[in-house]
Amino acid sequence: MGEGMSPEERLIRFMLGHMAAGIAAGLVFGGALIATNVAGLKDLLLASRDGWLFAALFFMGLSVTFGSLAMGVAIMLDKTPRD
Repeated sequence: MGEGMSPEERLIRFMLGHMAAGIAAGLVFGGALIATNVAGLKDLLLASRDGWLFAALFFMGLSVTFGSLAMGVAIMLDKTPRD
């Protein structure tokens, strides 16, 4: 799978994989917060005329935060030897 890839390509694939996992975790976390109605989020979402905007901003913020966190953890835990 990764035999012919350059080190830069492997690094990009490594980072994109961790970013995707972080985004997925953020979406699951946000869905769980809304589903369990923590702090009345579900009630606010359904009562608002612009609930879709709230949901879009809420999930976008969580995706950016969790994706960045996952990429940062990946960088910190990477044990690849450097030149």
